[in-house]
Amino acid sequence: MKNCKFDFPVLERVYKKTHRDLYLYVFDRDAEAKHRPALLFFNGGSFKKNPITPIQFQHQANYFSAKGIVSICVDYRNGSDNDFTPIQAICDVKSSIRWVKDHYLELGIDPNRIIVCGASAGGYITISAFMFPEIEDEVNATNDYNVSELIIFAAGMDAIDIMTRLYPKLVQMSATISPKHNIKHCLPPTLWMCGTGDELYEQNKDFIKQMQEVGNEIRFLIYENMEHGFFNYGRHENTYFEKTKNDIEEYLKEKNYMETT
Repeated sequence: MKNCKFDFPVLERVYKKTHRDLYLYVFDRDAEAKHRPALLFFNGGSFKKNPITPIQFQHQANYFSAKGIVSICVDYRNGSDNDFTPIQAICDVKSSIRWVKDHYLELGIDPNRIIVCGASAGGYITISAFMFPEIEDEVNATNDYNVSELIIFAAGMDAIDIMTRLYPKLVQMSATISPKHNIKHCLPPTLWMCGTGDELYEQNKDFIKQMQEVGNEIRFLIYENMEHGFFNYGRHENTYFEKTKNDIEEYLKEKNYMETT
């Protein structure tokens, strides 16, 4: 989305051309550094007509960039685009990861240390990207869009419900693109965060349990009484923005993506 106005300096890179250019907004405090991890953020609220923009994660991206991780807010097709469906956004997840891997030297990253973070709708499309390899819109696309870690904030996993409410023309195929209805061992190690006051909490808890039972490595962090989007910058006087940011940092330190002090 070319009209995104960030509060911090970003580098703009076009990673895909559809009916419009799709952008990566790159936060990089040390452009000369090499072999760094990369962290891609996929914002939520993207299925509605007036969607949330990639700016949603700019404060997290700026913070982790200062800690030595190349952080990228990803623009992907959304409800403001004509004839949009979530299938397009799932394809864009794969395309953005491929672009980052193909340009690892330019970005100064290690292509084997890529982390993806998605919230709400952004969580649905990132989970679906790894669950459904058959969803693809690039000709002669490679299968190399694997990442080393996932970070998820409360995401709807029932595509039958999502499509029935928002995209009725996809209802007939909705079970085939519904994570809840296709439990299998397919995800990279995952940190999943959700508040108990979120309407998706029970669904997320059940989905995680079923995915763990078939071998997926998922750590579930629960935040008592917190609602959907509780982690966003500016909410709760930033108490939970700071807490979730610190929880992600501790997780990434444990996994050796960041230096411990």
